[in-house]
Formats: sequence, structure tokens, C-alpha cells
Amino acid sequence: CFLLQQTQGTIFPAPNFNPIMDAQLLGEALQGISCEKDVLIDILTQRCNSQRLMIAEAYRDMYSRDLITDLKENLSHHFKEVMVGLMYPPPSYDAHELWHALKGVDTEEKCLIDILASRSNMEIFQMKEAYLMQYNTDLQQDIDSETSGHFRDTLMNLAQGTRMEGYADPSTAAQDAMILWEACQQKTGEHKNTLQMILCNRSQQQLWMVFQEFQNISGQDIVDAINECYDGYFQELLVAIVLCIRDKPSYFAYRLYNAIHDFGFHNKTVIRILIARSEIDLMNIRQRYKERYGKSLFHDIKHFASGHYESALLAICAGDAEDY
Repeated sequence: CFLLQQTQGTIFPAPNFNPIMDAQLLGEALQGISCEKDVLIDILTQRCNSQRLMIAEAYRDMYSRDLITDLKENLSHHFKEVMVGLMYPPPSYDAHELWHALKGVDTEEKCLIDILASRSNMEIFQMKEAYLMQYNTDLQQDIDSETSGHFRDTLMNLAQGTRMEGYADPSTAAQDAMILWEACQQKTGEHKNTLQMILCNRSQQQLWMVFQEFQNISGQDIVDAINECYDGYFQELLVAIVLCIRDKPSYFAYRLYNAIHDFGFHNKTVIRILIARSEIDLMNIRQRYKERYGKSLFHDIKHFASGHYESALLAICAGDAEDY
């Protein structure tokens, strides 16, 4: 059955919020002889994004300076990435991450997968607007020029943000499942196209039924089937789409676990997921992480990160005593 679960972030609007006071405290922390990093953490991780934007505005009025620029100048390494990342509105942060993933020395496919496989039509629309404003170039054009093959086709399809919403038709679910099963057997270019068209455009409710039917027809879970039939980033992207349709918090828990354990703490991934999901479903991600891997996310970050960087991540992750 299709359950719409209550999602919950870890960062909420601060009560009794005073942007002018916060801006003043940040100014003093940044202009001091030694930058008071604890003050930055206390303020920026304990305000929601819209409040941070109001602080940045008050900061500009007060000091005639840009808060992001001052953070960049006073901080370094991963701690800087966290603090600066918190200052972007969510669509701009996605755009920023995508641009760096596409335009960096090497294309960061996993970043493209994480973002495009998991965002709603609305989020994709806003991120494309932000991308155009920030970089004066079109997201889809950049995907087109920086990626290739069926991986590119699938990303392009996701970047259109044309997934149907709320619609489900049981009579076509079995047909779709048959088509997917065939695509996994045949593996021709045409079949790959059909496969990604279904996964990128059918509604979430519809795909739940399709995956169920797929299991009935083939006796196999669709993720296992995709893993057996395809390889490379195309396969990773298809699996990510399926996992996000099924349970987004589980997908991100799995990505965090990988980033922390398989890649010797892949900082960029950890930072991106914590910031991007902090007001959406990071609480759920934490729960899935603990259920699935036995250790809490809080524990693993503590184990692998250090200093102010660790404090900032833990403050975003937020934890209760039983998580330590």
C-alpha cells in the first residue's frame, strides 16, 4: 500500500528570532582578531534557511558587506563549505552543487544522481531557474554537453521535471511491469529508452504498483533486475530513481553510509545531503540509518570528523541523548 509518511527535518524556525541581533553577533564573531567559530555554528545551524536569508540582509544593511563573502574569507576547508552552504536558498544550493558537479575537473556523476533522482517537479523547476540566474547557462544544455549515453538521456528526462503527480492506473501497471521486464531481458538501446521513460515520467503512486507487478511477473525485485542487467552510471541512476520512489529517507541513509564508510568519509556528499535534507526529512534519514546500520548517524560523524567541522555537522544532524 502507498503510505505518505510524515517527513521531518532537524532544523526548524527559531522562536523569538531577531535577525538584527544575529547579524550583529555574526559581525563581531567574523571581525574579531580570531574568528569565533562557535558563535557561527550556534547561530547558523539553529536558524532555518529563510531566517538565515533575513540575517544576511540585516548583515548587509549593518556592515555594507556580504555575509557569504565574509564567511568565505574567514573560514577554510570543509567547515567553510558547511557554513557557506547553509546560506544558499535550497534551489540555489542544488544549482550550485550541480554546476560544480558538471563543470569541475571531473564530472561528479554521483552528485548528479543524488539530486536529480530525488527532487520533485517543483524542486527541479526552481533549481533550473536558480541555475540559469547564477551561471547564466541552461542546466539541460550543461547536462547534455558534460554527460553521455543513456545516462545522459535519463538525466535529461529527469531535468524536465515532468513526472506525473498523484495519478495511478492499476490497469496499466501490469503492462508497464511487462515492458520493464522485457527491457531488462533485451537490453537494446530502444529498451533502455523505454525503461528510463517509465521510471522518469510515471507518478510515484503508479510506480509503486508497477514495482509490485514486476515482482509478481519476474519473481525478482526490480532493483536486483536492474543491477543484473545494466552497469555503470546508467544502472546507478535507475536504481536511485527506484529507491527514491520507494523511500527517500532510506535512499539518503544508504548514500550517507556509503559516503562515510566506503569512501573514507566523502565530505562533499555528507555535507550536501545534510544541508539539503535538513529541513525536509533528515530526522527520518537518521531513523533509517540507525535501523539499518545499527550505529547512529551522529555516532559515525563523530567518529570520522573533527573540530568545528564536526560540531557544525552534528548541529545540523541534531541528536537526542540516545543517539550518541
